[in-house]
Amino acid sequence: MLGRVHAAVSLLTAATVLTGCSSTVSDIKITMATGSESGVYYSLGNGLADIWSGRLGIVRPQVVRTDGSKDNVTRLVNGQAQVGFSQADAVEGVEGASRLRALARMHDDYLQVIVRADLPVTKLRELSGLRVSIGATGSGVEIIASRLLQTENVKPQAVNLSLNDSAQAMQEGRIDAFFWSGGLPTSRITDLTKGLGVRMLDLKDELPKFRQQYPVYGSATLPASIYNLQSGPVITLVVRNFLLVDASMPDDVAEALVRQLFEGQPELVKAHSAARTIEQRSAIETSPVPLHNGAMRYYRDSKV
Repeated sequence: MLGRVHAAVSLLTAATVLTGCSSTVSDIKITMATGSESGVYYSLGNGLADIWSGRLGIVRPQVVRTDGSKDNVTRLVNGQAQVGFSQADAVEGVEGASRLRALARMHDDYLQVIVRADLPVTKLRELSGLRVSIGATGSGVEIIASRLLQTENVKPQAVNLSLNDSAQAMQEGRIDAFFWSGGLPTSRITDLTKGLGVRMLDLKDELPKFRQQYPVYGSATLPASIYNLQSGPVITLVVRNFLLVDASMPDDVAEALVRQLFEGQPELVKAHSAARTIEQRSAIETSPVPLHNGAMRYYRDSKV
């Protein structure tokens, strides 16, 4: 599988991807690992697919719905995808992930702990014993939720559900709360605020201890206006998102993909507003994942 994938990407280079004028380029198929259909990864993936196919003249990349970051990293390592989104923390512990490279730091994800508004729950510790979805198995949501619950010794009745399934289960009264890590706003959560009524937990009490143990995460204050929350602004965790490829991707291909990411950014913003926060200077901040050589060449040429 890896041999066929790498051969296909090599053809893309040989066919002068930067001009997009070869008939061979139009035959290339790239698979992009994203996430839930209602999540930001999926929206940005479709936006990038349109940009790359339109500007580079390649066959529109196949945008695949997945279980999220950890699943995407695994698919990249196994050659099931050539481009994938991932949270910064999801690369840890995946065998073979050391050969992955970043094209860019994308938007940041914000941890959102959503609770039914009719429950008297305002603190993370009060989730103990409740029915709580910690994200789909293999997702970045599961990683950060599990770490946070373990650090604070909170023991809910945990289940693994995707964002869509979590929202549906909450509407049907099958769960009391769920974790979600994504861009802002997330449409499925917006729908819940209008229909069922929910609140988002403030994590200011948990952040100092947690960030000391896991420095990969940041913090931010989310204004109540994002979801029209009656509870006011909340403080929560932030995790960086990367656009990843295998190190074996030819430099010319990687450079072309990054170039069109930024030149096509106005189009990407139409796919999801989270794309507004992507900028060249912060795009190179991809530690602990090294930048791809082709991506580095683009940033150097752009005087970043």
